[in-house]
Amino acid sequence: MSVVRVLFIGDIVGKPGRRAVRENLATLFQSEDFDLVIANGENAAGGFGLTNDVVEELFSLGVDVITTGNHVWDKKEGVALVGENERILRPFNFPPGTPGKGAGIYTGKSGYRYLVANFIGRVFMGNYDCPFRGADDMVTRMRDSADFAILDFHGEATSEKEAFGFYLDGRVSAVVGTHTHVQTADERILPGGTGYITDVGMCGPLNSVIGMKRELILQRFLLSMPVRFEVASGPVIFSAVVLSLDGETGLCRSVERIYDVR
Repeated sequence: MSVVRVLFIGDIVGKPGRRAVRENLATLFQSEDFDLVIANGENAAGGFGLTNDVVEELFSLGVDVITTGNHVWDKKEGVALVGENERILRPFNFPPGTPGKGAGIYTGKSGYRYLVANFIGRVFMGNYDCPFRGADDMVTRMRDSADFAILDFHGEATSEKEAFGFYLDGRVSAVVGTHTHVQTADERILPGGTGYITDVGMCGPLNSVIGMKRELILQRFLLSMPVRFEVASGPVIFSAVVLSLDGETGLCRSVERIYDVR
């Protein structure tokens, strides 16, 4: 098989987001047999963090690897989960000694081996280690052990995400952005053959502000007072991308956006 297709699912927000994943995967799996399914799950448990029950639910739905970001530790049990489960990744450029790992090699249904890695940006995000130098280190040590390399770049700034994509162009199969919860329309193949999108979007409530109840978010903006955010309800979005990867070159042939409301 020279071309394989990988599904990357955007940030899953709470129970509504998990419902969107459940319903859409049931439909997608009827027509397509993805070689690997990756999902960003850092908001999957009540909108903040991960729990064991939520992780097991996502795996049972067909997700193979879960990436995360700045909310990975929002649930206390997330520390042990990430430290013990090799199918859950935290950002690679967290400081040395942080529980868990930021990259792993996973075998797809076809037998191809995938290097999946998770990085976090620094612009408007936090004082993390440099993701660019971290990616250099990861590519040097791990890229030759896999047929493909797919990186989740969890960042706020479009400029930082684009720079990261171009920095790794031709060295990895795809760079997929997460974190902003709003799908961008810039999916493309970079000049060196790496698939790219600035943000894949979210799976969660449609009539919300990045998944949260809009009235609470408005209160925060209008009054500048602390407000406890809650996951919204109603119709849900399913945001994802399908990466078509070339087994001969290890690069990307196409990036297709999925945006479904139900």
